[in-house]
Amino acid sequence: MSKPMTAPKLSRRAESLGTENAFVVLAEVNALVRQGSDIVSFCIGQPDFPTPKNVQAAAIGAIRGGKHGYTPSAGIDELRAAAAKDMGARRGLDIRPDDVVVGAGAKPFIAYAIASVTDYGAGDEVIYPVPGFPIYESQINANGAVPVPIFLRESRDFAFDPAEFEAKITAQTKLVILNTPHNPTGGMLQAADLDAVADILSRHPHVWVFADEIYSRLAYAGAFESLAARPGMQDRTIICDGASKTWAMTGWRIGFAANRILAPVFTRWITNTDSCASQISQWAALEAVTGPQNGADAMRASFLERRDLIVGLLNTVPGVTCKTPGGAFYAWPNVTEACRITGCTDSEALRKRLLTEAGVAVLADIHFGRRVPGDGQHIRFSYAASPKAIRSGIDRLEAFVRRHM
Repeated sequence: MSKPMTAPKLSRRAESLGTENAFVVLAEVNALVRQGSDIVSFCIGQPDFPTPKNVQAAAIGAIRGGKHGYTPSAGIDELRAAAAKDMGARRGLDIRPDDVVVGAGAKPFIAYAIASVTDYGAGDEVIYPVPGFPIYESQINANGAVPVPIFLRESRDFAFDPAEFEAKITAQTKLVILNTPHNPTGGMLQAADLDAVADILSRHPHVWVFADEIYSRLAYAGAFESLAARPGMQDRTIICDGASKTWAMTGWRIGFAANRILAPVFTRWITNTDSCASQISQWAALEAVTGPQNGADAMRASFLERRDLIVGLLNTVPGVTCKTPGGAFYAWPNVTEACRITGCTDSEALRKRLLTEAGVAVLADIHFGRRVPGDGQHIRFSYAASPKAIRSGIDRLEAFVRRHM
């Protein structure tokens, strides 16, 4: 009798690859719904609106017009030019079409950037925000670089201390990841924060910056500001933006990266991986960027109303306090006292019990990296949900807490 086969070993890269827990929790939610559970979900970060009709029509036109084949790896010329003009105008920068590369979403550019400026196993360091989008740390590890967290503190409205930031920079630092408006806290780096970062980086010219600005049009606390607009920063900053959040196009998979030096490198990465982004989606994104903005403006106004609704409601729940987020569509309430009241050991225990006992799906702070020392316990709500769902979900949270008082 033959022995069962044993699979060959996986690489360290594969074993170190992380995930995005929003999708893991979403799978749990869907399984419970299939079993008949009534769940109000705040776990996934995508607009609950349809893509604007003019964008849908552009995609249908592209299909019927025979736009079915490959495009250049960097994207169609029309979209690169439109994205360059739009990103430049909103940041006060001169961005050329050749500086822009179109990808299958903004997310791949995280990996492309890290792989382009660090070497595997060489001790190269990447500074990244914690809490933060989990793919940052995942891709740092997978690319054999050293993750160096910079903590976003509640006392600073979820910005970091510039002095603490400078102390993290070493001769081995190759890249800094900035995200504003920020996922998961909704925090924004203000002009003074960015001025301080630019001043610090002027003393460390060997460091690149990856500016994740996918929520740039969803800034509520003042005008959106980019580090790239600071003197001397544009050439060393990779500006990353895209269609997903602004025009409710998450499934269309279109992102943009702009950097004059790295655009040819990113183009080669795309040639090696995706070949190109979907041609149909690119024509749709061209209409999104250049066409009427009524749909995008209406979504932004709705998100602002929902932000004020959910923050107001959260702050009435015993044991919960929530700062008003400056952008994106996330609330990041402190639930330290709520955990104590309900007998939950931490935010992850609270998350699990909210799902199974209250029918409310959220994410815990540990889904976004290690907890910030001294800042307590947090959970994330995506308020890309209807006002009705927001009221129902917070009512359930409040009832759950009050049952244990």
